Amino acid sequence: MEQDLERAEERAEQSDCKIVELEEELRVVGNNLKSLEVSEEKATQREETYEGQVKLLDAQLKEAMASREHVEDKIHSLSQKLSQAEARAEFAERSVQKLQKEVDRLEDDLVAEREKSKLLQEEMEATLHDIQNM
Repeated sequence: MEQDLERAEERAEQSDCKIVELEEELRVVGNNLKSLEVSEEKATQREETYEGQVKLLDAQLKEAMASREHVEDKIHSLSQKLSQAEARAEFAERSVQKLQKEVDRLEDDLVAEREKSKLLQEEMEATLHDIQNM
């Protein structure tokens, strides 16, 4: 019986040691758990921050795409206006050339008519002079 008591005391001692070990291990695990919870909280905060940034960047991207479409539409519109203006300029240039030819022709006609008028006037003066001398 004494042996049984000794063994029981020995087992109780071993159990006490094991309890101390397990309590220490439990404390370490508890600390690790707290550390992991803090890390998880920080990760959650970072995730929320990143989600906010993603939403902001997404909105900026949509705005940039809309702006790009607007700019492309404006470029297309201005290109069409440029083409129309170039066509009008070419037409105006041809019209100016035609009008310049007409002006040149009219100036030539004017010079010819002035010459005819001068000759007619000289002839009238000569005729008048002949009539006066009669």
